[in-house]
Amino acid sequence: MASSHSSSPVPRPSGGGRGGIYHKEREPSSPRCRPVRSLPDVCPKEPTGEGRGLCDGPSVVAEHDRWTVYSSKVNLPAALNDPRLAKRESDFFTKTWGLDFAETEVMPSFYLPNITREHFGPYLQETAQRERIHERCKTICPNKDDVDAVSSITTNHDKSRAELEQVPKIFMKPEFALEDPATFNAVLPWSHFNSAGGKSSRDVASSKLLQEKLSHYLDVVEVSIARQISLRSEAFFHAMSSQHELQDRLQETQRAVAVLRGRTAAIDRVMCQGPLRALRTALTRNNCVKLHNKLKLMAAVHQTQPTVQLLLSTSEFVGALELIATTKEVLQQELQGIHSFRHLGSQLCELEKLIDKMMVEDFSMYARSDLNRSLKDEPQVLEKERLASLVFGLLRQRKLDFLDIYSDEMIMAAKAIVAQCVAESVLHIEEIDTEVVTKLADQMRLMTFPQWFELLKSVFDSFLLFLQRIKATLNVIRNVVLEVLDSYQKNRLLEEASSEPAGQESSNVQQLLQGEAELAYLTHEGLFISDALSEAQQQQQAAVQDQNSVTGSRIQQGRAEPDSGTRESASREQSFMSGENMMPSELELNRVLNNIQELLYTASDVSHDRCVKVLTARAKDGSLERLSSAEFVCLSQAVDGFIKDTEELCGRRSVSLRGALQSQANRFVHRFHEERKTKLSLLLDNERWKQAEVPAEFQDLVNSIADGRITLPERKTPGPDDRKPTDFLLVNGQKYAVVGTVLLLIRIFLEYCQCVTDIPSIATDMLTRLSDLLKHFNSRSCQLVLGAGALQVVGLKTITTKNLALASRCLQLVVLYIPVIRAHFETKLQPKQFSVLRHFDHITKDYNDHIAEISAKLVAIMDSLFEKVLSKYEVKAPMPSACFRNVCKQMAKMHEAINELLPEEQTLMLFLRINASFKMHLKRQLARLGVVNDGGPQHGLVVVDVAFYTENIQALKSLERLDLNMAEIWEQKR
Repeated sequence: MASSHSSSPVPRPSGGGRGGIYHKEREPSSPRCRPVRSLPDVCPKEPTGEGRGLCDGPSVVAEHDRWTVYSSKVNLPAALNDPRLAKRESDFFTKTWGLDFAETEVMPSFYLPNITREHFGPYLQETAQRERIHERCKTICPNKDDVDAVSSITTNHDKSRAELEQVPKIFMKPEFALEDPATFNAVLPWSHFNSAGGKSSRDVASSKLLQEKLSHYLDVVEVSIARQISLRSEAFFHAMSSQHELQDRLQETQRAVAVLRGRTAAIDRVMCQGPLRALRTALTRNNCVKLHNKLKLMAAVHQTQPTVQLLLSTSEFVGALELIATTKEVLQQELQGIHSFRHLGSQLCELEKLIDKMMVEDFSMYARSDLNRSLKDEPQVLEKERLASLVFGLLRQRKLDFLDIYSDEMIMAAKAIVAQCVAESVLHIEEIDTEVVTKLADQMRLMTFPQWFELLKSVFDSFLLFLQRIKATLNVIRNVVLEVLDSYQKNRLLEEASSEPAGQESSNVQQLLQGEAELAYLTHEGLFISDALSEAQQQQQAAVQDQNSVTGSRIQQGRAEPDSGTRESASREQSFMSGENMMPSELELNRVLNNIQELLYTASDVSHDRCVKVLTARAKDGSLERLSSAEFVCLSQAVDGFIKDTEELCGRRSVSLRGALQSQANRFVHRFHEERKTKLSLLLDNERWKQAEVPAEFQDLVNSIADGRITLPERKTPGPDDRKPTDFLLVNGQKYAVVGTVLLLIRIFLEYCQCVTDIPSIATDMLTRLSDLLKHFNSRSCQLVLGAGALQVVGLKTITTKNLALASRCLQLVVLYIPVIRAHFETKLQPKQFSVLRHFDHITKDYNDHIAEISAKLVAIMDSLFEKVLSKYEVKAPMPSACFRNVCKQMAKMHEAINELLPEEQTLMLFLRINASFKMHLKRQLARLGVVNDGGPQHGLVVVDVAFYTENIQALKSLERLDLNMAEIWEQKR
């Protein structure tokens, strides 16, 4: 029956080392190997009931069914025949003295030498060559013993498998059950050997044969099971030993549980019942205190509706909303489930909706009364505290569309302002009958410009006051919204600051819970539970009382507000705390701030739109287009001033009024230009191209331009002027002989420059029109002088050289002032508009080309004269000849005509060109006559004529320095 854990799992051979497979011996000195214990018997001992244990307590094991042989689940023959031992004789020693007796290692003898590997060195060297040959042959031809061992194991496995295959498959199926008739008949076929009459010898033989066959099947299966148990016997015996240990430990546990139950019952009887009764009494007292506080709170809530009605009668919307919110919070948290208050929540909600409607109507009435009151002698903000209270109440109820109400009232008030201003202006005008002319636009068109202009300035002033009032009101609304945002930030900071103390309180609560969990320890030490928890109970009672008192005080304070008259700021601050969930979010408040700014922009746009209506109503019949430049400048300055004031006030660049002014300015520029162009055309058509006298005022005008003042001088009061007109216009020290049209042209383009200075917005349009005017003067003067149009238009007999020289000098004066005009316009244009200045470059080129054409025309006149006169020239006495005398006479007339008109340099250059033309024609005529430079009589006569010509030409004024170079008239000798 004894077994050993250290025995080999394979039977050991009886003789020799080559007869089987050896098991590797364990090293006793190894630290991993635990000392081997003998396993207890496989079958547990049957309890006798005599020695039950250490105590008389109930046994967990004994309470179950008693063990019998039928409870065994182990094959006893396989358990008794320990296959791990090689010889049964070893049981004789191990059964009595244990396994260590048989397998104890023998200590080495002290008398024998310690043999090491070095002692076998010479032998190994001698046999090394033969060992290598042996190992090589061993790899080629395997060992017969190994082959036999492997073949024996394979043979045993095949044999076992073959024996198991003899057992029918039906016994191996998982669903095998003899209760099934089909299975039973297949295993025991009684129909084969059951006879109808009774038992026979054949049936008995069949039964025995079946019994032997089944016994054989049983033996085969048991042998296979024994073989498998031999392979797993170590784990099996270890499980059996663990079962005995488990039974022992269960018995010890049962005894400890019995002792613990006894002690617990004693503790409950001695120490727990009394303290628990005291705790129950204290809990009952706390419940009574809570009930009393709850009843006081219910009494306070019961007075909510009368208090709310009293607050609404005094327009204390914020206080009423705060009281409703506090009451609803108390109903949801403190008084939830109270049957008598089951309808109070819905009543408060209906009351809150009623307050919302009342606040909206009140705000609408406030906006209407604030925007429609007189703009003079009243404060800018009407009832500031009332407005702040209304705005806060609307924000608290998330009525964020109240700005739309204000916007609608603002539009209506803007329309009323215009109507009021027109009505006030019409009262002082007797010519307008309001009963006949009922429309405002018709009334404005019947006014004169000064009357209408005063009306417009009155409208501008009214709208400025209107916008200032709106901005002040919106600032109050903005301050309320910012106050709410600041309260959010303060609450956030307070929450962050209180997060750390709250963590400490939670840790205290955890410690208290741990103290309750250590109840058994306190009891064991002899302490009372009531003493351990008294401090926690006192803290809890104080917290409950504080909470109820705070809630009741909030309701009482809400009820007492109408009597005490607390300030709105304090009420608002309390509402921040109580109605935090109802207040809009920070994103919504920021959106309200943006809407407030947009509302101010809308107010500016509405004011400008109303002013545009006033402008368009006046301009409908074209009266604004017929204004003088001074009147339109006054109008433009007034509109620009109003636009700048509104932009500074509202921070919004309005487009509508500026666009309307620009549209009127464009019409004004068109009419202004057409008038000047028509006037210039009339002047040119009536111009006789004679030198005009220059009045003193024009000389002053030119002098102011030279000083850098590109403006029209102020009109002087009419009075005696001692200064007489001059023949020439002095510009930068030079004399300019001009016609009257050019003097007026200078004044006209100064008017253009003055308009640009007064109205910078029309600079580009005015530049284009001025360019057109200058081009028109150039082209028209060219048609009248060079094209001889003045002969038919004015009735001149001929276009003289004096007319040509005067026209050239006038063009030169205009060219002189084009850079001045360009520089003035450049200061009024934006950098991106500088491209339009190229028009002045084109005009300058056209004027210079025109001047060059006039100079060429003067030379052509003399050229035709030379050709006509010199074609009749003959070299003969008397000298000087009549031809040369005629030429000198015409040259003297030419000089007399242009000398006073053109400057000396231009006269000199012109006569150089005329002299060149004369030499060309004379040279041609001499060549035709065959006169050469040979010193002959004809040559001498020609020299006399040339000398006469030279003397007469150089005798003319300012031509003394003229180099005629008459030697060029002769043909060069070849």
